[in-house]
Amino acid sequence: MQISARKLIPTLIVIAVVAGGYFGWRQIADRGPGDGFVSGNGRIEATEIDIATRLPGRVQDVLVQDGDFVAAGQTLAHMQIDTLQAQRNEAQAQHQQAINAEASARAQIALRESDQSTAVAVVAQRESELDAANRRLTRSQTLSKEGASSMQELDDDRARVRSAQAAVAAAKAQVAAAAAAVTAARAQQTGAQSAITAAQATIDRVQADINDSDLKAPRAGRVQFRAAQAGEVLGAGGRVLNMVDLSDVYMTFFLPTRAAGRVALGQDVHIILDAAPQRVIPAKVTFVSATAQFTPKTVETQSEREKLMFRVRAQIDPELLRQRLKYVKTGLPGVAWVKLDAHEEWPAHLQVNIAR
Repeated sequence: MQISARKLIPTLIVIAVVAGGYFGWRQIADRGPGDGFVSGNGRIEATEIDIATRLPGRVQDVLVQDGDFVAAGQTLAHMQIDTLQAQRNEAQAQHQQAINAEASARAQIALRESDQSTAVAVVAQRESELDAANRRLTRSQTLSKEGASSMQELDDDRARVRSAQAAVAAAKAQVAAAAAAVTAARAQQTGAQSAITAAQATIDRVQADINDSDLKAPRAGRVQFRAAQAGEVLGAGGRVLNMVDLSDVYMTFFLPTRAAGRVALGQDVHIILDAAPQRVIPAKVTFVSATAQFTPKTVETQSEREKLMFRVRAQIDPELLRQRLKYVKTGLPGVAWVKLDAHEEWPAHLQVNIAR
């Protein structure tokens, strides 16, 4: 049986298409990186920082806009501090009052110590008078026995001794009272000094609250969005701004068990973003999960999701980021390539072409 040329033409066309597709696939396959490389899908991420108020209050003003680059320590917003200033003024007044009380206590101590010294001198005087009265009584007793002195004189001398003894006891009581007064004055001074310390601590606390009312950037980065506007009243911890630290930019991706076990910290990673497929960005592995997990549903197909995967993080060189801050954007999707075989060479289309 002979087949007409007209019937053979469609068949030859089909064969040619299949053959061309096969050889084309082989050429593309030959261009692939090979078994010594593995890749994972991910998105560019960065450390996010919420700029929030520590105390409840009203937002006075916000000094930056969405997308602004800010330096570490730069003031981004202010909270109203009228109440805090009043509290600081009150604490400063209490501090001055405590200082005055401490000075008064010191003066009282000096006065009481002077009274104590006077009382001690009086005791010495009364003891001297008692000694003289005792000597006179002794002479009177001798003269009375010899009949040279009357009994009245002897009784008078005895009365003088008893009076001198009472005066000595009273003087010693005055010394004890003066000593107690000195102790009380010193206690008042100690209390005043404690009040000074407490008032200063209150001033420092209120001043710290006032300083915290100036919301500053803890790191250099870029403002993502404003969460509050001037005039809004926020509770403690209320978010005013959200910013990203552009020195800490990374991509998180997932690798299968067989590949994750061959990935080491510090290993080179080459990232290709969908937005710039012609650029290959260098990065380093900074984290490999210690436990496996199912691949998120957003990654690959159902068959891939059934496999246990390990989460890997690759951080982009901070110096490279500083050179291109204006181009850094979070959320960009891409592919992270990891070289598993140290003896393999990076293919030409995976060679880094961005200067570090």
